Amino acid sequence: MLRHYHHLGLLVPADVDPGSGYRRYTAEQLPAAQVIRRFRALDMPLEEIQAVLAAPDLQVRNERIAAHLSRLEDELGRTQRAVASLRDLLAPPAPGVRAAGIELRRAPAAPAAAITEVVDAQDSAPWLQGALGELHATLAAQNVPADGPAGGIFADDVFTRHHGQATIFVPCGGPVRPMGRVSALVVPAVELAVITHAGPPADADRAYASLAAYVTRHALAVDGPMREYYLVGQRDTPDDSQWRTEIGWPVFQTGAVG
Repeated sequence: MLRHYHHLGLLVPADVDPGSGYRRYTAEQLPAAQVIRRFRALDMPLEEIQAVLAAPDLQVRNERIAAHLSRLEDELGRTQRAVASLRDLLAPPAPGVRAAGIELRRAPAAPAAAITEVVDAQDSAPWLQGALGELHATLAAQNVPADGPAGGIFADDVFTRHHGQATIFVPCGGPVRPMGRVSALVVPAVELAVITHAGPPADADRAYASLAAYVTRHALAVDGPMREYYLVGQRDTPDDSQWRTEIGWPVFQTGAVG
């Protein structure tokens, strides 16, 4: 350490033994050594310590020390915010959030019949209904029973660029043979923050916004496509006010299930 300080010109020894390289310091250098040690304990870079020691007057010296203290305070603030955020992830959701119907859930992997295409967001609603009709017709033709509500998997581009890959699937209780646009798919398992939207899927923007706010505050979001599950839809009732869609945001669960 002393060799490094010597090399930087930060603390130059009063004498260096030419044979052994042993460095000798005078008592007058002790204050400078103590100042260096104290500033290093406060994570001040060596070049900044050198600038403090080389300050031409007390005002400049104090300004340089104050600048480092300001940086420490900024770093401390960032650390405190990070700690608060991590603690919040471990805490159960607030009662108001639970009342909003948002919950954390793990969706298991499921074999399904699926249709995958790149779609425009403005065409997604009619495309979705057409895909659902084709999937159910294909399963009926092959005498394969559905094994749960139909769902959708939507790439981020569908929402950010209004054009992207979408998959509509129907879980099934047996193997399905590819036919037309329909193919076999194993829907991957995922952990989700889930909210239920009442009404047609095309009007789910407010539900998506509420879910995004929840995930930002209470969960650790991960990269991955959004999920939808169509609990009640056009096949069940023509009254779209009765339709129910579960919207799922991929998360990494860290706290209590709310």
